[in-house]
Parts: sequence; structure tokens; C-alpha cells
Amino acid sequence: MKFKILIILVFTIMGNVFSQNKIGEVNTTEKNPEIQVIARVKKDRILLRWAVTDPVAWKKLNTHGYLVERYTVTRDNKTLPTPEKIVLSKVSKPEPLETWEKLIQDNDNAAIIAQAIYGEDFAVTGNDNLETIVNLSEETEQRFTFALFTADKDFEIAKKAGLGFEDKTAKQNEKYAYRVSSNVPEKEMNIVYGGVFVSLKEYESLPKPMDFTAHFTDKSTMLSWNFKILSHAYGSYYIERSTDKKTFERITEKPYTSLSQENTNNNRIFYVDSITNNKSYSYRIQGISSFGELGPYSEIITGKGKSLLKYVPHLTVKDFKDDTTVTLSWEFPEEGNEEISGFELNRSDTDDNKYTTVIKNIAPKNRSVTYNKLSSTNYFTITAVGKQGSSRTSFPMLVQPVDSIPPSKPIGLKGVIDSLGVVKITWTPNKEKDLMGYRIYRGNTAEEEFSQLTVSPSEPNTYEDKVVIKSLNSKVYYRVIAVDYHYNMSPFSETLIIKKPDVIPPTSPVFTKYEIKDGAVFLEWVNSQSEDVASHQLYRKENEQEKWELILNDATKLESYQDKKTVEGSTYRYAIFAKDESGLTSNPSPEIALFVPKYTVKPAVKGFYAQANPNTKSIDLSWDYKENDIEGFEIYKATNQEPLQLIQIVKADSRRLSDPTLTINTTYKYGIRALFKDGRISKMDFYTVKF
Repeated sequence: MKFKILIILVFTIMGNVFSQNKIGEVNTTEKNPEIQVIARVKKDRILLRWAVTDPVAWKKLNTHGYLVERYTVTRDNKTLPTPEKIVLSKVSKPEPLETWEKLIQDNDNAAIIAQAIYGEDFAVTGNDNLETIVNLSEETEQRFTFALFTADKDFEIAKKAGLGFEDKTAKQNEKYAYRVSSNVPEKEMNIVYGGVFVSLKEYESLPKPMDFTAHFTDKSTMLSWNFKILSHAYGSYYIERSTDKKTFERITEKPYTSLSQENTNNNRIFYVDSITNNKSYSYRIQGISSFGELGPYSEIITGKGKSLLKYVPHLTVKDFKDDTTVTLSWEFPEEGNEEISGFELNRSDTDDNKYTTVIKNIAPKNRSVTYNKLSSTNYFTITAVGKQGSSRTSFPMLVQPVDSIPPSKPIGLKGVIDSLGVVKITWTPNKEKDLMGYRIYRGNTAEEEFSQLTVSPSEPNTYEDKVVIKSLNSKVYYRVIAVDYHYNMSPFSETLIIKKPDVIPPTSPVFTKYEIKDGAVFLEWVNSQSEDVASHQLYRKENEQEKWELILNDATKLESYQDKKTVEGSTYRYAIFAKDESGLTSNPSPEIALFVPKYTVKPAVKGFYAQANPNTKSIDLSWDYKENDIEGFEIYKATNQEPLQLIQIVKADSRRLSDPTLTINTTYKYGIRALFKDGRISKMDFYTVKF
């Protein structure tokens, strides 16, 4: 049957396909594709969602499917000696096409994913931003992107698409490691498995959206909230509006997110709603998780739109009467007099938003006012007060009486310099009210003319500088002058002399983690914290070898390494050094010694046989195995309704086992594998019998 749907979407999508970088980022590096997994803990079950990081890998996995496994790691707050493994889903992949056909008639999410997986064509139309983004990718990437985004909104559809699982067998007293891996043959594509470690005790209700604000203006409301704060919980939101604070309606048909916004570096989402002026409106938002769950509502914000005053006053003239008095004049259209109740004069010591109204109730027809309490520096604005409640304020005007008295010279200079050449100097703040700031000067000798370090005199009474430690001069010299707002400059401060420290090698890197897997050694470390580090050098010794071997000489700030050139059954020692730009080498990190165990898989157990015994009402198992150094045998059992589970571990000399825990007319599948003293295991062998 052919399946062809034209999807027409008119919605806005958020930054990443799967809730802010959790899952579904298109792979832009050369690394192998990875399966990434997240979990949502409910009161009585655990929900799993996953996706692969590459669209081609996603397409292959739709055919071969995912293997979903659960490992019980702890029980009753105790770590199990050997995690108990069960297979939750052997092949999790999209359900057949015919199972979607009825569902897509009523469910848009099902239609989108079905089209992405099975459709012959994948055409998308929508707003300009969406078209611009989608048309940059090939069709496979479009299918991949829309499938993963849609799975975020509907967990039932995600399960149907092979991207989710619901574990209803989880227990309160246990903690599990879930692993989702690829069924795609490695020779076709190597896809790295993913996992998550979680328990039912970690249940938390969805959080309430925070930092929700609304700015009411002329016939519109600007809504915004910080989506980064709860990006781990929500990928999109519904916006609701009310005119009575009781009955709310959604004003966004589709979940609203941030991808449609031009500034993707902004942590906030913005939405503009058209409203009627002088009418009360209330707003709230509701988050949607990557499992399609609706969270609690945000706080309600209420306000009204107000019409803007058409005209803005403009300060034009300042006429000084004396050192403390000035007459200010401004322009304002005469036709605007009927729309205002008057003017207000505002003053501040600095050009910021902290203005204080100093003269109120200036008549609408007036265009000048006199102020007689001037300071050395004054910033003034004039505000036209609208009759409808809105106001318009002019740009600031700087008013400074004549001043020719410079500030006093800075005193109390102190300074320190560290081993990296960072200089920090401080001094006692000047007390002049009209102080603009300071200018800092530096010299390499006491006799030379000092050079100015600062561009403008706006610094506080501290300054940080950087000098070269390895130079011919052993000291560095500083002077400071103070500048007021009339650009009167103080005399130079006394010269501050700072001695440079002795040269020391970089700090040592430190190993933080190691892992041995399939014969390869994975190392992680924290690099040297010295700023002048040029490279890190990793050395290795094998067994009793005397000479260290350099295996990594890295200058790119790597903090991990995978050593694949190992031999199973051997011991390796590792040490790492930091080398700075001057050629100085740090002390070595504390070395670590690692034994690479034997990891090759042994042959399967021979002659494994299971026979129903009606006399003892049991199934008798028997086998034969002639390998040496056996630790024991693991026996597994499964039915058509239950996955394969470990039922018993028997001793190395055992060759028989009876299983009495049976149900009549049931087919059982048994598996066996050998455990060896050096940690290796054999291949699994199976036998099926009906009881």
C-alpha cells in the first residue's frame, strides 16, 4: 500500500528538536552517531525516551530497531554483586504502516511521524522562519527533525514510533540502569548505545514556570519568560489569556517555542499579543515536557494597554543665572497641549534611569522652567504627562556649572602580582562628588615616561593589568590621576613599585577517572590550571618495562585519551605532565597502574539439553563443558510472555539442574553460559521445551 500525505504545519518550534539539547541534535561532528536517553519518573512507572544524533542512523534504526535493556543495580539501598539484566524490548521500532492509517485521521502528531517514516514525499509549508530552516536540510534531515520534535509532544505516538518505552514493572526498592542500543549491524553502521540511571524514588512533580513577565503597551502585550531555567523539563509552552481572571483560553493553537525568534542566544522567549486599550487582560503559561505532559500553570499576570502620547518633549536651551541656578527650555508641539495635564522636570547625578522629579505641575502651555539647586554635575529630563495616564520623556541634558578646581591626587596605592603576571592594584577612593574616574599609567623603569593604560576615566578605584613575567626588568611601576566631569585632572599619585615573582613551572595535571572496556583503557584528567601551559604529555609503561613511552603530546587542551594499543592480561602504568610556553615541565601527576583483564568470549557450552519430567513435574537440564578455570554456570529462563531472566548460578562442577517452577502447557526457553575465574564468559546456548 502506498502512503502519501502533504503535511502543512503552521507553528513555531523551539531551539532544538528534543527539549533544549537533551535528544535529537543533528550530528555535526565526525564522531559515531549516539543514542541519547532521558527518563521521566512517575509514581508507579518509569517512562523512557530516546533518539539518535544522526538522521541516517535514525533511518537505519527504523528498520532494525532498538534493544531496550534494564539492569537492576541496587535493591533496598544495597548494590547487587552482579546487576540483574532483563530485556524490556528486543526490537523497538516503528509499528507497521497499516496500524497508523486510522490514527492519523484524528491525530496530527501521528500523521506527521507516519509521513516522516513511511511517506513517499515529505513536503512542509509554513511561516518564513520555519521554511528558511527546513529548506536548508535534505529530505532525510527534514523527516528526522519533524519526527523527533513531534515525538516530544505525544509520548504515546513516540512509543508507537519506536522512540519510547513505559516500564510498569519498576519497584520502589530498586534502582535501574536502562540501556538502549542499536540493532543495526556494526559493519553497516557503528551506533553508540545510550543509557540512564534512575529509580522510582526520584519522582518529582513537574515544576511551575518561573520568571514570567508581561509588558503592556499601546494595543499590545509583550510576554516573555526564561526558558533556560526549566529547559530540562519543558521544550514548549501553551499561552493562555483571560478577560475575567477565571476563564482562560489558549491563544496559541500549537505549542509555542523559541526557534522562530531571530536571537537564538537570548535565554528568553517573547510573544506579542494584540489587545484593546483600557481593558483588563490576564495571562498565564503552561509547559509541555518531552513526554507530552502538561505542567502546572505559571503565576497569573494582569494589566491593561494604554494609548501612547503622540508627542515627545525635547530639551533645547540651558541658561545659567549663577553657579546654582539654570533656566531650561524645551520644545513641544502646541497641538499636544490638549493631550497632557502638564510637565515634570527630572534630575539625576548620573546618566542613568535613577531620576528624581524636582519640579511638578508645570502648566501645559509653559516651555521653560528655572531650577536653583544645581550640583557640580546634573542630568535633566522633561516629561510630558498624558491625560490618559501615559507619559513621554525627553533625552537627558547635561548641565554643569563652571568648575576649574581639580580633584586631589589619589593616595594609598597598593598592588600585587601573581606568577602568571596578573597585576591587581587598588587605592583610596576620592571624595569629590563630581569625580568621573581615574586614569592609570605604567612604566617599565622609574625614569621613563609612563604610558597611559586606560582609554577613558571611568574606572573604579581598582585596576587589573597583565605583564610579561619573563622580561629583563624585574619590577613594574604604576601611577594614577583622578579626573572630574569637567576633565580637571589631579596631580600624579606617588609611584607604586611592584616586584615581579620568580618563575615557577606549571601546576600538575591530575587523573580523575579511568575505565577499561573491551581491552581499551579510557583515561580522563584535569589539565594544569596554569595559563601559560603549552601542552600535556601522557606517558605509559607496560608490565615491568623500565623506560616510559610517550603516547600523547597534545597542545589542544584535551582532557581524555583512549589507549587501544593494549594486550589483555597486561598491567600498564600511566603518568601525565604539563609543559609551559617557556619549556618548564610540571611535576608528574600521581601515576596510576591498571590491569587489562582478559575479555575474549569463550565458546558456548556443549550439549545443552532440556527434558520435561512428568514424574517430578519439573524440567531437567543437562550439559557438558570441558574448558578449564570455570567459576560457574548462569542458567536463564523465558516464556512467550516473559523475557529471558537469570534463574540460578550453579557451581563449576555441576552438569545438571531441575526446574520445578513450571506451568502446564507452557513453552520454556532455557539459556546457559559459563563464567570463568578471570572474568570472561562464554557464548550463550539455548534450548526450548514445552511442559
